[in-house]
Amino acid sequence: MKKSFLFVLFQFIFWMGLQAQDQPSGGLVFSTTSINYGTIKKGAEPLRRVEFVNNGKDKMFITEAKGSCGCTVAEFPKDVILPGEKSYIDVRYDTKRTGKFSKVVTVVANDGSKHLLTVVGEVLEG
Repeated sequence: MKKSFLFVLFQFIFWMGLQAQDQPSGGLVFSTTSINYGTIKKGAEPLRRVEFVNNGKDKMFITEAKGSCGCTVAEFPKDVILPGEKSYIDVRYDTKRTGKFSKVVTVVANDGSKHLLTVVGEVLEG
């Protein structure tokens, strides 16, 4: 019970912090900043895809997309994203680990902007 309460409290505090961030008027804009796996079985498909668009007037590219630990991996496009162009980031959580999880993927663009994607869910045994 105590662990569940702390997990929910951590998610709430983290969500509030994300809401307090200034939303960029240009540059990369993500369709969502929250990746919720929900409740899944051990070994379930780990891939989740997040779409984004270059909402600015300049060419953009991602310089880094890094998970907060080794169990969360992000793959990002290496090509330039032109103004108005859409692309995506693939995120994979290690679904062989059971229990609740809350991780962060930090995405950095060439203009220095940082975008935080939260990755949450619960992996059940069997």
